[in-house]
Amino acid sequence: MTEPIDIRADLYQEIILEHNKKPRNFKVMDHPTHFAEGYNPLCGDHLTVYLKVDPEGTIEDVSFQGSGCAISQASASLMTTSIKGKKVKEAEILFDQFHRLVTCALDPKKDPHQLGKLTIFTNIWHYPARVKCASLSWHAMHGALNKVQKVSTEE
Repeated sequence: MTEPIDIRADLYQEIILEHNKKPRNFKVMDHPTHFAEGYNPLCGDHLTVYLKVDPEGTIEDVSFQGSGCAISQASASLMTTSIKGKKVKEAEILFDQFHRLVTCALDPKKDPHQLGKLTIFTNIWHYPARVKCASLSWHAMHGALNKVQKVSTEE
């Protein structure tokens, strides 16, 4: 008798590896309107998130630069593609929903959300150390939007 294949786990692994290997929006941005540096002292992940927000509150561009594990890099890559073109308020809603998702406070099958492909991080809460890896870029983005230029997963 063979074990059933967990397609979701395979998809998760494939997406994480793809975004780690070829991260989207991985660059230092010239003249950002907002930026923040994020650090995870537990594993050493370190990145900076850059944003260009227009006067009407639309995130025109977003990028990141730094080093970290595959989950950290993939989460940052997916975050940038998810918030580009959104209003600041929409990005903050995604930040809240993502944080609740990775801490098991949001069940994407039952609770309303706008996370889309970000739901691949649904079961990361099973690995508490990885929650900080997945959420680092999101905390840096949130910090940048609130003019907090240094954030840590230990705060």
